[in-house]
Amino acid sequence: MNILIVKLSAIGDVIHTLPSLAALRKLYPEAHITWVIEEASADLITGHPHLDRVIVSRRKRWLRELRDPQKAGQALKEIKEFLKSLRDRPYDLVIDFHGLFKSALIVLISGGRRKLGYDSMQELSGLFLNERIPEDMGKHAVDRYLDLLRYLKAPETLPEFFIPISEENKKRAEELLEKSGLDRGERFVAVSPIALWETKLWEDEKFARLCDRITGELGVKVVFTGSEKEGMNKLIQSLMTKPSINLGGMTTLRDLACIYRLSSLLITTDSGPMHIATAVGTPVIALFGPTSPLRTGPYGEGNVVIRKEMDCSPCFLKKCESRRCMKDISVDDVFEAVKAMLDRKT
Repeated sequence: MNILIVKLSAIGDVIHTLPSLAALRKLYPEAHITWVIEEASADLITGHPHLDRVIVSRRKRWLRELRDPQKAGQALKEIKEFLKSLRDRPYDLVIDFHGLFKSALIVLISGGRRKLGYDSMQELSGLFLNERIPEDMGKHAVDRYLDLLRYLKAPETLPEFFIPISEENKKRAEELLEKSGLDRGERFVAVSPIALWETKLWEDEKFARLCDRITGELGVKVVFTGSEKEGMNKLIQSLMTKPSINLGGMTTLRDLACIYRLSSLLITTDSGPMHIATAVGTPVIALFGPTSPLRTGPYGEGNVVIRKEMDCSPCFLKKCESRRCMKDISVDDVFEAVKAMLDRKT
């Protein structure tokens, strides 16, 4: 039996699909399972023991290069190879966990016999499916994706989040921390202040004050993580009076998973790093505003969501003039949660 999983991005969405992959492998232990994924998230599943093949879409880079006469030829060659890979195996089952037009095209091109997804018709994605189930948006994404496996009669098991972390990843993470001034085994708090939506961001000044208090009052070092494209970590550090460590932009996704596994906890916005931390069993303090923690919050027990109840939240807006839902979260709110969580781990 040949099975194709279509879940292209983003980091959190890919993490949320891992329990469905585990359930799929248990249901079809002898099947050949392929996952098609976009380049930015591919590190999370490459070499996964439940997968036989990973097909990587470099869609964003291809679109850029097609506009450049000097690179268009190579991009077209890679696109042809990608399409050939999608068609080189007769799929008995294709599961669209993504439910967008870009994933629907892949479902169509794959030529699978059974094409399973949701009946939501978001971006007309359901047009290319021949088996559909209701999408319950009141559920967490992990459980919503597992509904597709329930439809396939998979047995109920505890959700399994497995990221294929190597000894090399572990070694690199430990070396990064040691070179930054952390002794092996020393407690530290990881911080990921970055989010793709500006409405998910907390103020830089508040992050700076919070991290100063963690170091000054609790005696625990702070390690900033995540992307450093916008220089947000460095900006927050410049507003601090206490020393901190910045590993932004220095890790692969699997290295980052190792960093989080070594940390006492992660303070984060609603973003991909939050889900990486929960996948490796690190407790999370998550700051939520425009989005719903019921749908995409940190999954499992032992995590804390800090959110202000207001009539307009969750709104799922990427632009907002007031951003009150995030601005009303105080430094004290987060610090007390950090202190309580560290006390529990002592």
